[in-house]
Amino acid sequence: MDIISQLQELVNSIAALAFNTFGTLQRDSPPVRLSPNYPEPHAANPTEDAANVAEQPKLMSAALVKAAKQFDALVAALPSSEGGEEAQLRRIAELQAENDAVGQELQRQLEAADEELKQVQELFSQAADNCLNLKKPE
Repeated sequence: MDIISQLQELVNSIAALAFNTFGTLQRDSPPVRLSPNYPEPHAANPTEDAANVAEQPKLMSAALVKAAKQFDALVAALPSSEGGEEAQLRRIAELQAENDAVGQELQRQLEAADEELKQVQELFSQAADNCLNLKKPE
């Protein structure tokens, strides 16, 4: 898999991790009193283990940091743009010329193959006609 595809997968992974982390934080956060006029909020799940609730965001944050470091490593592995914009434009022009040459060669081969196909079809038609002419009428 190329680096760009790996980066795309890693971005998707980071997005999923962030989404799950934020959702978990929102779900597990303790209730907060909005105003002194409101009564004290009650905990949603008082039986849930408090240590587990405190540990889960740390694990998810560590996974996010790990994914971000992997992303940075992949970005660092990308080839540098040495030579500036002019060199890149020159390289693009070279690649385009090479692509055009290959395209023309493929077009010539396609035309030759079409011609050969027509010849084979004509020969097949002649052979079929000859076979039908050899049959004796019943």
